[in-house]
Amino acid sequence: MDREQMLKDRTNTIAHSLGMEFVEISKGKVVMTMPVDERTRQPHGFLHGGASVALAETAASVGTAYLIDEEKEICFGLEINANHIKAKREGTVTAVATIAHQGRTTMVWEIHIRDEEGALICLSRCTVAVMPKKK
Repeated sequence: MDREQMLKDRTNTIAHSLGMEFVEISKGKVVMTMPVDERTRQPHGFLHGGASVALAETAASVGTAYLIDEEKEICFGLEINANHIKAKREGTVTAVATIAHQGRTTMVWEIHIRDEEGALICLSRCTVAVMPKKK
C-alpha cells in the first residue's frame, strides 16, 4: 500500500463514522468532503459545529502526516479554533486545508469548509504537533 492509500484508510476512525471522504492529498494541501446527514447534525437539524471541527482537524492531521517521516515521527492535533459562519441542513461540505506554517515541531493549517455553492460554512485554524516516535 502506498503512502497516500495508507493515509486514506479510514477503517475504525472518526472519519469513517462521519462519512468523510478524501478528494486530494498533496504536499501542503488536503481536500475532504463530509455529508450533512444524521451522523453530522445537531438536534435542531443543522450541521453540528463539532462535526465541522472534526473534519478540519482530520484534514490538518492527514496533511501533516503526509509531510513527516512516519518511520521516525508522529503527529497530534495541538490546538484548533473554528468560526461557524453559516448554518447548513443537508448536502455535502468540502474542507480545503492548506499549510500556513511548516516547522520542525509544529505545523499550522488553515481550513475553509464550504458548501456546494461555495458559501463559507466554517473557517478553522489547526496547529498540529510533530513528535519523535517512542521506541
